[in-house]
Amino acid sequence: MYPNFLSKYNVIGSGYNVTRSADAYITGRFYASLRSPREGKSLDIGCGTGNYTIALQSKGVDIVGIDPSTNMLAVASCQHNSIDWRLGAAEAIPALDGEFGNVIAMLTIHHWSDRLKAFREISRVLKPGGRIVIFTSCPNQMQHYWLNHYFPEMMAASMRQMPMIESVIRELACAGFRLIGIDSYDVRNDLTDLFLYAGKHRPTLYLDPDFRRGISSFSSLVSPTELATGLTRLKKDLATGDLLRIFEKYRSTTGDYAFIVVQKP
Repeated sequence: MYPNFLSKYNVIGSGYNVTRSADAYITGRFYASLRSPREGKSLDIGCGTGNYTIALQSKGVDIVGIDPSTNMLAVASCQHNSIDWRLGAAEAIPALDGEFGNVIAMLTIHHWSDRLKAFREISRVLKPGGRIVIFTSCPNQMQHYWLNHYFPEMMAASMRQMPMIESVIRELACAGFRLIGIDSYDVRNDLTDLFLYAGKHRPTLYLDPDFRRGISSFSSLVSPTELATGLTRLKKDLATGDLLRIFEKYRSTTGDYAFIVVQKP
């Protein structure tokens, strides 16, 4: 998947931070899940423009950011040039054995070409007792996004690239990791990192082209026809109040995203 991924993110990298920033609540959840976060070094794998790398660094975490996109890393370096930014992929991490005490992965595992190989490579660079904290979504959560009503083909394509949590856990176990916990995350009204379902409670966000440009599903998975049709229907339902009926149809108790925490023995 990396060739398409790199093409996509090298194009949107320079404008990515217009709508994407580290959310304080998600940053806090990452920090609370790390093992001894202020001891040793941590790794942000697939760090993008480094928003969460920088946010955790500001909380006292000695952290390295790794990403395969040169454009993303250029933006990250401009934001904070004293952090160690490295060009690399999850399957081939430019790091020493046991270099890190923790690894975070923020909405990135669906871009990896070989997750099992990546998890084994992460195990190589983790110290014994080190943790991986993953933030992701899975198809059985995404099928409850009300976006399915307006952009069904885009959402179907987006769900196809997202792994089931059960598959992720199985792959992590094969790589030798022990599950610590899985916690669901429901999109909050004050979310500042405007990823795919950030507009759950703020549907007018999807009418903003800048907002859509920072989301890979809208920038690469939706056709012009579906986008135009979906936006027209969304505007109509906003005006008539029918959107409330759509909200109820897609109401779910499974959470919108999930934190997965595992530990290396």
